[in-house]
Amino acid sequence: MLLDHDAQSALARVISEQEARTDAEMVTVLARQADDYRYVTVMWAALLSLLVPALLLFLPVWLTPLEALLLQWGVLLALAVLFRLKPIQFRLVPRRLQQTRAAGLARQSFLQQGLHRTKGATGVLIFVSEAEHYVEILADQGIAQHVPDSEWQSMVDAFIAKLKNGEVAEGFQECVAACGDKLANHVPATEQKNELPNHLVIL
Repeated sequence: MLLDHDAQSALARVISEQEARTDAEMVTVLARQADDYRYVTVMWAALLSLLVPALLLFLPVWLTPLEALLLQWGVLLALAVLFRLKPIQFRLVPRRLQQTRAAGLARQSFLQQGLHRTKGATGVLIFVSEAEHYVEILADQGIAQHVPDSEWQSMVDAFIAKLKNGEVAEGFQECVAACGDKLANHVPATEQKNELPNHLVIL
């Protein structure tokens, strides 16, 4: 569930409060889903439609070659539409592919939001892809040399649990606060700056 205006404003305030404690620049990005996976659902529909001629051999019906072909096309189209329904679609798309697409979008967002151009390389991205239940925290070199990637994992796990319960706003706020605590310890504020916007970026 994407955040409404009030939730986005509250998140922006939390980011501003946490950034005042650290030299890091935090950016939050929320994507509905990382890919439409159309090629996957069409592939499944095509594979299953290939079974139509075999099934006709066991049914007490007689169709001309043209009728059988039209039936096969009809099955293909019907399944292609049916498999676009989200509850079905995400059962057909392999979990590894979902994670790969979401991870790729996270890295693309890191560059698009200019997190690699901050003073001291102190950019931190909190990326969420809602449909995939995917959360990742990406930190630039200025942060990574103080905080190893493994230390973000507990925050990611807690956020994923919130995401699965539909508590996106709460997940973001708690994650930003937890990141703020860690960053304030490792990269405390030495100056007041705000190089990047604090509002939630929705893709």
